[in-house]
Amino acid sequence: MVLSIVWRVLSRINRRIEFAAWRRPRTILWATAGVATLVLLIALEIAARRYAGVPGPMTTQVREVIFAPKPGPLYGGMALMMVVLTWRQRFIAAGAAIGIDLVFVLVRWAVGAEVPEGHYFGNGALWVMLGCAVIAVTRREGRERTLLLKGVGLGLLLVAGRKTGDTWLLITAKTRPTVLDPYVATADHALGNPSWAMGRLLRATAPIGDHVLGVIYAQLAVAAIVVALYQLRNVAAERRFPRHHLVRTFLVIGLLGPAIYMIFPVVGPVFAYGPGASGTGGVHWAVADLWPDTLPPITTPHPVPYDGITPRNCMPSLHTAWATAIFIHSRKGPRLLRFAGAFWLIATLSATLGFGYHYGVDLVAGVVFALTIEAALRSTERGWDRSGIQLVAYGTTVFAALLLSYRYLPLEMAEYPWVSGPLLILAMSSVIYGYVRTTKQWEPKAAPDRQPERQPELV
Repeated sequence: MVLSIVWRVLSRINRRIEFAAWRRPRTILWATAGVATLVLLIALEIAARRYAGVPGPMTTQVREVIFAPKPGPLYGGMALMMVVLTWRQRFIAAGAAIGIDLVFVLVRWAVGAEVPEGHYFGNGALWVMLGCAVIAVTRREGRERTLLLKGVGLGLLLVAGRKTGDTWLLITAKTRPTVLDPYVATADHALGNPSWAMGRLLRATAPIGDHVLGVIYAQLAVAAIVVALYQLRNVAAERRFPRHHLVRTFLVIGLLGPAIYMIFPVVGPVFAYGPGASGTGGVHWAVADLWPDTLPPITTPHPVPYDGITPRNCMPSLHTAWATAIFIHSRKGPRLLRFAGAFWLIATLSATLGFGYHYGVDLVAGVVFALTIEAALRSTERGWDRSGIQLVAYGTTVFAALLLSYRYLPLEMAEYPWVSGPLLILAMSSVIYGYVRTTKQWEPKAAPDRQPERQPELV
């Protein structure tokens, strides 16, 4: 019965596809991206089962159709999907999601199923997104179908991105037994070890500052969804998506960042030099208990072993990269949104340092990483030209130079901070300047006002 229904749906899709469309370059690009995404998800599924012995992102996502969902952006993904719906359809979708969730909660309560704390809601949002996908395939045609499928894909990508990120982090912990924190901590002397200074400042302002920054750090995805919803507010009316928006940058940063974690595994100051990993597995894994009161000594660095649980997710700082992307995309919004974007960036930088999750040099690399990806995505959308190629190539070169200097020149950077510190800031600033200057050239110029022709005076 199920196979028969699936076969009829696929046959209907096959009859309605315009095969000539597959020859269009844009269609080929999207098809290639879809295949690459599927291959990545399969690879992560295999890696998660092989190295960690746990289900990967595809299995966990399928399980959440029925079982209690892990806390995550399920309703955020549904909110992004609803940008393609009318207001009436949005109320129906939201009501259906809440109703389905209430049914699931009552059924679990009735059968006495154990549900982890916080894993109560989310099934309804996932069911609504999947239902909209079925409606798009079976009940819509042409542009309406394409628009609804894009909305569903946008919402599911946000959810899948969270699952993929969790799997990536687990793989970094299982496959990288040693970390390079001594190298980064030594190089961080060039910037004056800002994590140690912010850690002491945050301790002095506890518990208020601690709580506020903790909320901001944990709810970064909420800020991204707010900015994205503003950018996509006219999709339902215009029946098309804008050429470039925040969700694309957010997802690409989350996809590529963990690959750098595999190359440069770092756990962060609170874990490598503080109490963060004390007692994990019965072993004190920290190099020394120094953070945030005592600066690490300047000695010849070397890789150190660490546990197989803590993610190696510091280099570059993806929280910094995401906050930078939010700041960039909030610049064209109203004043309140621009203020919120700037505030979130400053607060995120303060939290990453104050909680001991990142070194200062992580943040420098994160800013360069975000601007390079943003430039590449904008160039891909508007068409690659000389300025776009130069900006992306320069950002990539600076990012690679930063990683190489942290790995192979940390002692020199620590011994000559009055030289290396300004050079780090100058390198980051040059990418910022190049991005601002180049993107201003990409902005469409307003047509000059035509002055009426002056009539000759009668003499």
